[in-house]
Amino acid sequence: MRTHTALHALSGVVYRDWGAKVTGGNMEPGVARMDFELEGISQEFGRQVEEILNRELVRGYPTEIVYLAREQALTDPDLIRTKVNLIPEWVEEIRVVDIVGLDRQADGGTHVRSTLEVGRVRVAKTESKGRANKRIRIELDDAVD
Repeated sequence: MRTHTALHALSGVVYRDWGAKVTGGNMEPGVARMDFELEGISQEFGRQVEEILNRELVRGYPTEIVYLAREQALTDPDLIRTKVNLIPEWVEEIRVVDIVGLDRQADGGTHVRSTLEVGRVRVAKTESKGRANKRIRIELDDAVD
């Protein structure tokens, strides 16, 4: 749950500050990667993202779950932040995870109640996976105060 919420926070920060959509991702407990539609990426960019992300996490954004009718959900351009809409056509009610003030996305996964529960996140690596596909790998600290 901590890792999943960390990925949403990462997505929220990169979308808000750089306008980049998600092109892919993967997660395991404590480690994850997220791919973004970005032209370039560097270690300095990774350090900058890490600093901003951790500053946002300690603000304690609450996590709320809401359900929206498909028609209503699809009118919000910020709700689907992936390059491709992955919600099957037959889904009539969309579950939305709202990290209030930081990230709001259609999502079916489990999350912590507040970003305070995530703990510190380290950007372990940045990689180029193609011309406009850049990867950020993160690791979560074991300890949460």
